[in-house]
Amino acid sequence: MTTRTATKPRKLTPKGEQTRLRIVAAAAQLMLDRGVAGTTMEDVKAASGASSSQLYHYFADKQALIMDVIAYQDARVVGDQEPMLAGLDTVDGLRAWCDFIVQHQLDLECRGGCPIGSLGSELAEVDPAARAAVSGSFLRWESGILDGLRAMHERGELTADPDDLALTVLAALQGGLLLTQIHRDVRPLRVTLDAMIDHVQAHTRAAAPSSDRP
Repeated sequence: MTTRTATKPRKLTPKGEQTRLRIVAAAAQLMLDRGVAGTTMEDVKAASGASSSQLYHYFADKQALIMDVIAYQDARVVGDQEPMLAGLDTVDGLRAWCDFIVQHQLDLECRGGCPIGSLGSELAEVDPAARAAVSGSFLRWESGILDGLRAMHERGELTADPDDLALTVLAALQGGLLLTQIHRDVRPLRVTLDAMIDHVQAHTRAAAPSSDRP
């Protein structure tokens, strides 16, 4: 998987990078809480403690800030899962990943949903560049799931098409996260992910014998 990082138009000093990241983190939280449309540059300035000159030094306009917020959420959501995504080449690994996601929603009291999905649903029809960036984030997430399923398939353990299955897993995850956010109840996510694991397991079999065995 490739790692997406926030766009940096110029080389920054460590202090400058710290300021920029503080602004992006504040904007990301505001956009998650209020939506993109409900977040102004003045709101971001107040929440981050940045001056106007600092804010517009790093971000020419709100569009530039939105693009960095998408990259920031990609790093937090998908990037933070990379260690677990690397272990999705077994059913037990898939189950551990799903348990992690369910527990994370419990820790958040089922608030916020998926930050990437929330940005995508609001921006897809009004901002083509942002839609493309969110699409790239979802493709990266899907790729992380696919790597493990493809390894299972190559070992002869998975009979289903790994590409189709990876897309199905991600789509089910997104639906479960949305319903859990709406209902403030982790049950939709837990039931959906458990069903997905059962589906994967139903398409697995004992590993094929190695060709070098007598």
